[in-house]
Amino acid sequence: MARVTVEDCLRQIPDRFLIVHLAVERVKQLRKGAQPLVKSSNKEIITALREIAAGKVTFDNLEELAKEAEEKRIMEALRMEIDKNNK
Repeated sequence: MARVTVEDCLRQIPDRFLIVHLAVERVKQLRKGAQPLVKSSNKEIITALREIAAGKVTFDNLEELAKEAEEKRIMEALRMEIDKNNK
């Protein structure tokens, strides 16, 4: 995949500072286990910028994405606990 640039992100979010804020929040989600919305084998920050440039991460859906990541984390913890108790 070609490099992601600030200009790519500016097409979706017209303010560089808002891009940084959105990217930081998305990186936090990715590090907590959220599934990437675009195919990427890069570090979380690049993945977040690719998601923003693709229009898949916005301020409108950021909270929903955080809930999905949290639900996934809880389900994994429950599965691990069940597996541990079944041994």
